[in-house]
Amino acid sequence: MAVRTIEVRERVMAKNDEIAATVRRQLHEAGIAALNLVSSPGSGKTTLLERTLDALGDELRISIVTGDVQTQNDADRLAQRTPRLVQAVVTNGACHLDARQVQTALAAIDLGETDLLFIENVGNLVCPANWDLGEDAKVVLFSVTEGEDKPLKYPRMFHESRVAVLTKIDLLPYVPFDVDRAVMFARRVNPDLRFFFTSALTGAGMAEWFGFLRDQARTGAHATP
Repeated sequence: MAVRTIEVRERVMAKNDEIAATVRRQLHEAGIAALNLVSSPGSGKTTLLERTLDALGDELRISIVTGDVQTQNDADRLAQRTPRLVQAVVTNGACHLDARQVQTALAAIDLGETDLLFIENVGNLVCPANWDLGEDAKVVLFSVTEGEDKPLKYPRMFHESRVAVLTKIDLLPYVPFDVDRAVMFARRVNPDLRFFFTSALTGAGMAEWFGFLRDQARTGAHATP
């Protein structure tokens, strides 16, 4: 008897890409720059967003969609920093957000009153690399506690990202982390990767990050990270 193979994953990915294209078009028409923050768990995405809201929340109209496997703890933390609605997507075990979830979240956001959209993805450096959410750019975070070879271990994520944020640099005196090697490994995977070196605790490098976000919001969806 003949065997019929059904390529379920390819169909799911194709549908996701179709929805992502719709989301991207919707954001572009509204002049909104969208950044998809990706990292392994504990790299500091939520803390970076907290400091960003503290510094720019009165200056830029920032909307946020957060994804987490089980809780909405990150969304609750961020909601304390902004009067704007923070959309929490609980994936119930899924290791990434998808475009339909983002599309659903956008329905509750006033896009006409938004300059910049952050999508805080699930903490994972594998699955989110494969899923287009309609963002303008993926921003990959990794901390000095994770090891310089993170880009070599997860090359697809670093290849798909256009911006990298090295976090927790205040810990450099206490950990065996070589910044130059980390940048070298990352640029071996993606020569065009733009870097920021930050400590949300001490504020080091945050001014450069804030300047980048102002540029993104100023030029809207036409910005080039």
